[in-house]
Amino acid sequence: MSETGRESQFRRMREDALAIFRQALAEASISKAFARHVEYERGVLRLCDDLYHLHSYSSVLVVSLGKAGHSMVEALSQQIGASLEGVVASSVESTTQVHGFRYFRGGHPTPNEESIQAAGAILRMLEAQPASALVLFLLSGGGSSIVEKPIDDEIALADLIATYRALVLSGAPIAEINAVRKHLSAVKGGRLAQAAFPAEQVSLLVSDVPDSTPDALASGPTMPDSSSIKDCYRIAEKYELLRQFPASTRELFQRHALEETPKSDDPAFHRARWWPVLSNQTAIEEASLAAERAGFIVRVDNSCDDWDYEKAANYLLQRARKLRKQFSPVCLISGGEVTVKVTNGAGVGGRNQQFALACANQIADENITILSAGTDGVDGNSPAAGAVVDGSTIQRAGARGLDVIAALKKFDAYPLFNALGDAIETGPTGNNLRDLRIVLVY
Repeated sequence: MSETGRESQFRRMREDALAIFRQALAEASISKAFARHVEYERGVLRLCDDLYHLHSYSSVLVVSLGKAGHSMVEALSQQIGASLEGVVASSVESTTQVHGFRYFRGGHPTPNEESIQAAGAILRMLEAQPASALVLFLLSGGGSSIVEKPIDDEIALADLIATYRALVLSGAPIAEINAVRKHLSAVKGGRLAQAAFPAEQVSLLVSDVPDSTPDALASGPTMPDSSSIKDCYRIAEKYELLRQFPASTRELFQRHALEETPKSDDPAFHRARWWPVLSNQTAIEEASLAAERAGFIVRVDNSCDDWDYEKAANYLLQRARKLRKQFSPVCLISGGEVTVKVTNGAGVGGRNQQFALACANQIADENITILSAGTDGVDGNSPAAGAVVDGSTIQRAGARGLDVIAALKKFDAYPLFNALGDAIETGPTGNNLRDLRIVLVY
């Protein structure tokens, strides 16, 4: 095949991968999920399999937090109307606001002053609610930093930010990161449920965590906590966190002064329900359908969820090459997240771009295309959601004088992908269902 024909084929493969990803984003949307799972008629609210007669409650309050905070409240209000009130906290700026709600723009991936203000507003609203009240919690990914109040007043905002940064850059999977966050927080690990007690509670979940650990979503503010203070001390030792924590946080660990979070036998959970309405599995299923419609034989492999990005890259490429011997064309889809332990500072990028660049370094001149991107539209500290690479990436980078190995070592993938036109920039999607990795093999 001529060079022109080869580049045309690579371009078509990149376009196919992007089309599958964008279709998955469109179909796994908040509005479509709420249309399926939420219904309101004649004063009765259906949330999945439960019915709530809203007029029978003395008050109905809504707490919506996370990257999908705005989207979830808007979808709920479209069903119920403008009769609700509550608090919305998100990291995404909303162009419109639902009447009756106070809005906060919390920080992500680290808290900011509005994160603290949002937590205070939520706790004040929930304070002293009677058993005749109903509280609807709308929870989505990113809520850990978007709403926050330290359990110890000695932890100032600057120390809180430093603690979060140490956790995010540690290379620990999200469940372990959130185990520590829960025990340092007055609103996480079931503590919002305690604040709302004795009101009846129901939580709708748009999940960016593994299905097996739903209480890791937004650090589980309304769910019994499956982690313990013993886990926190073990995690801190495993990732050498104490030397990275600021003094106020480190001192709590050194004194073994962490307090246990509420467990399943706590009275706060006796009248509480939790319903997942969207998860990474939804995005995987929609991507699979889009790939099948595009003519690919689809296989799904989530084995590398929470693996180190290099180990995940090696595994998925090995799997894709084996599939190529049996089928053509093949689409291998992998959900979840990979981990990246950042050392010696970092450039501009994120876990998806780091993973994609590591793959590009191994597939030079092969008929393989790999897309890795976050469904929230944000990858690390970059403007991108992720990136797409193929067998021509290394050659095209070299032709522009771009150093792939240097970008990998510096965790600085975004400038390279931006220069090649291979960064995926969707903008914040108002949704958050973890990441998708799409591997196409011809």
